[in-house]
Amino acid sequence: MDLAGYRRRTVVSGGVVELVVMWGGFPLVGAGVGWLLAATTGWLARLPWVPFSDLVEWLDRLPEPQATAGTIAVGALAGLVLAGIGTAERLIVSVDAAQVRLRRAEQNRTVARADTRVVFLADKHLVLLDADGAELVRESTDLPAARLAAAFREHGWAWTDGDPHRSAYRLWVPDLPGLPAGADALLRARERAIERDRRDDARELRRELGRIGVVLRDEGRRQYWRVVVPGAGQPTSAEREPTGR
Repeated sequence: MDLAGYRRRTVVSGGVVELVVMWGGFPLVGAGVGWLLAATTGWLARLPWVPFSDLVEWLDRLPEPQATAGTIAVGALAGLVLAGIGTAERLIVSVDAAQVRLRRAEQNRTVARADTRVVFLADKHLVLLDADGAELVRESTDLPAARLAAAFREHGWAWTDGDPHRSAYRLWVPDLPGLPAGADALLRARERAIERDRRDDARELRRELGRIGVVLRDEGRRQYWRVVVPGAGQPTSAEREPTGR
């Protein structure tokens, strides 16, 4: 065994329990919803305001027990589809003294500790910033903050319990001065994407803004921004020396 290249690492994920809940619980819930739909189609078909009324009436005309068995099977299948999506979308964080690897579906991202000034969790996103305050990583996650903090601190990363630049953000309004050239147009486009719930477009526009030195924080549909200042200073003592071990 080559011990020279070995580095002890800590993996943070939802674990087996999360997989059991998704692959066992989602199909059961789906099957239960299917059974409930089959049991109540007669009542639902008499309500004038029920959505998909034609589908409900069609289900009500199907013979039993085929109708109930069919809706249960469709519900369970929908639960399996949701479990597959949930498994693909869950974030797995692997941390060691030199780097962190972020895995989601078939995507892998690796960030070196040497490039990272500080790590924190904000608005259910894991964020890594470089020495200038620019975002190296922003990944949505439901992983517990305590477990993430313990993993990073164990390997000597500078973890903080919140965004150290939070006070620097300003609420964006159109034509606000202080933004780099082109940022206002991108923020307008991103506002439209958020209003239309086009999440992929909103993420891509966030990346475009990051390339011109603008970092965003969302509160609902409101966008807050700050500008990255190259060479803005060295890490604080709190960031250099991880605490809370």
